[in-house]
Amino acid sequence: MCLIALAWQHHPRYRLALIANRDEAHARPTAPAGADPDDAHAFGGRDLSQGGSWLMVSDRGRLAAVTNVRDGRQPETAPRSRGALVRDFVHGAMSARQCLDALRADAAQFGRFNLLLWDGDALRFGSNHPPAGAGGYQTFAVAPGVHAMTNGAFDAAWPKSGLATRALSAWLDSPASLQAPLRRDGDAPSSADPGLAMLLAAMADTTLAPDEALPDTGVGLELEHLLSPPFVLGERYGTRCSTIVLVGADGIDFIERRYGPNGADGGESATHLPLR
Repeated sequence: MCLIALAWQHHPRYRLALIANRDEAHARPTAPAGADPDDAHAFGGRDLSQGGSWLMVSDRGRLAAVTNVRDGRQPETAPRSRGALVRDFVHGAMSARQCLDALRADAAQFGRFNLLLWDGDALRFGSNHPPAGAGGYQTFAVAPGVHAMTNGAFDAAWPKSGLATRALSAWLDSPASLQAPLRRDGDAPSSADPGLAMLLAAMADTTLAPDEALPDTGVGLELEHLLSPPFVLGERYGTRCSTIVLVGADGIDFIERRYGPNGADGGESATHLPLR
């Protein structure tokens, strides 16, 4: 997962609204979003290479999402997969604060991560990579409002972050966000809903940012340029899926739209999870 825009305690209907893109090698084996075979309460995509996930929810009122932290100046050497942090939290019972506090001692063993955890009450962020904080680890409560989490610091003003947060804000400010989404089969939310389609279209934006607006993460100007839009197009690497998660009083709506090489249609998954 390489781009997340989220609204926390910012809307009368949704406690948490999130739109996200996962960028990954197209050859990496992945299970489409669905019920987790190891936890009947959990739903999300699964990385079949390492066994973790990039974004997962639970009908017990839990959500976790992770992005890597891009740093071309330091090779990635940590042995443990950051995707395990997502699945372990959603399967577990610790609060977001407890989980991140417990993670502090072992954080350096995981690949560089930005981690978002919601436990049904609090929403917290954690990261194990400088310049996040002393010792390369920090955690804090996410303030109410609209935020972005990419491959840099939380709320880093990258071009793709601005595009995603503006799209989410525009939808939240529109009448569509107060109306019931169209339902597929009378239950799951449908991407044919005009408001949800607007969000998916925004996350499919392939507009390259101008050079002067790019961050410097040590990977060189050419690669910064290719990775600058919300949706990364590529034959071997690119955006694998776009996801919408809406947490309301009656449950969690989850839509995943998948893509193959060069943005080819890869199908969709959608569900509504009543909160228990």
